[in-house]
Amino acid sequence: MIGVPIAHCARNSPASTAETGPKVTMNSHIKMRAASRSLLKPAACGLLLALALAACSKQNTAPQGATAEVGYLVVQPQHQSLSTELPGRTTAFLTADIRPQIGGIIQKRLFKEGAMVKEGQALYQIDPATYQAAYDSAKAALLKTQATLASATLKAQRYTELAKIDAVAKQDNDDMQSTLRQDQADVEVARAALQTAKINLDFTHIMSPISGRIEQSTVTPGALVVAAQTTALTTVQKIDPIYVDVTQSSVDLLRLRKELASGKIKKSGDNAATVQILLEDGSTYAQTGKLEFSGLSVDTGTGMITLRAVVPNPDGILLPGAYVRAVLEEGVDDNAILVPQKAVSRDAAGGANALVINDAGKVEQRTLTVARAVGNNWWVTAGLKAGDKVIVDGLQKVNAGDTPNGVDMTATLNKTALASTPAAK
Repeated sequence: MIGVPIAHCARNSPASTAETGPKVTMNSHIKMRAASRSLLKPAACGLLLALALAACSKQNTAPQGATAEVGYLVVQPQHQSLSTELPGRTTAFLTADIRPQIGGIIQKRLFKEGAMVKEGQALYQIDPATYQAAYDSAKAALLKTQATLASATLKAQRYTELAKIDAVAKQDNDDMQSTLRQDQADVEVARAALQTAKINLDFTHIMSPISGRIEQSTVTPGALVVAAQTTALTTVQKIDPIYVDVTQSSVDLLRLRKELASGKIKKSGDNAATVQILLEDGSTYAQTGKLEFSGLSVDTGTGMITLRAVVPNPDGILLPGAYVRAVLEEGVDDNAILVPQKAVSRDAAGGANALVINDAGKVEQRTLTVARAVGNNWWVTAGLKAGDKVIVDGLQKVNAGDTPNGVDMTATLNKTALASTPAAK
């Protein structure tokens, strides 16, 4: 009835028409319709407001006694290798700087730069003319002294026989025997001179003392070289195997030794730790090396100890001087406790904490001691034990003392991490 225009009602009522007659005009109808609309607007707004408040009330009303649902991981000790990633540089296994041992003019270079050479292979040829002449002269001198010795030997024998029958003076015989010994000494001197000349003649062929890869030459044919010069003609390096020199903090080494002594971790091998090499581009080198040497003193400036590993390098991929990272497998813990990093939070002091569902089914906060990261997990050394239920999902839903609805996610998390868990670093 409210929505029916008054003018329409008046028009349909004879009585009303009769009473009003010509007094009801068009302006009066318009005024009456506007009045009815002004009355409808407040009523409609009130109805809409009531409906909105009812909807909000239904949305904000939570069921009483609802329990939060969280996912937890059952802590299980596991076998975990202990490794340390250290920066290092590669060093040639053997290095030989090639220098001349005599002076002369380089006639030939007998190798290809960058190629592999063998021990004893000729690298340079020095002009041998003067050394060949010296050798020939020494050889002739030896022949001369040998001839003199032969004559003196026969003469000394005759003097000896004559001295027995007093045919010659004893003094003459003694002098002859002395001359024989001098001639014998002259022969030895000449023989040594010949040997020296032979050595110098051989030095005109400059040989490689080791097998390995040869670098570029610093001289060309026609260059004058001298004995024991400071500048090397070239360098030969043996790079299979190759050394990797790394440095480790003395603090870390001390911690490792204490853990080994206490039995907390075991050695990964009988004598030498294995070493995995990470190349400059981040890829893993295919060959595995072994730790051969550990420094005996600590660098006073850096507090570091030098470690040396020997790594096979059959394809020559590792070159001397290259920067690498060495992953040293130092030991093994058969009862390591690993928890996902997302389950561990830090307090204002930087301490590690985790929420655990205790035997009573309530949430309990534990303070943890974290040793190091293992992939996406933390290696926990204190604060958790086997069988603890660590909350890993829904941490924001609960607080200490709450009684949540726990869902075991151990199998799912273990399956995800099974194929990709690295060694601890």
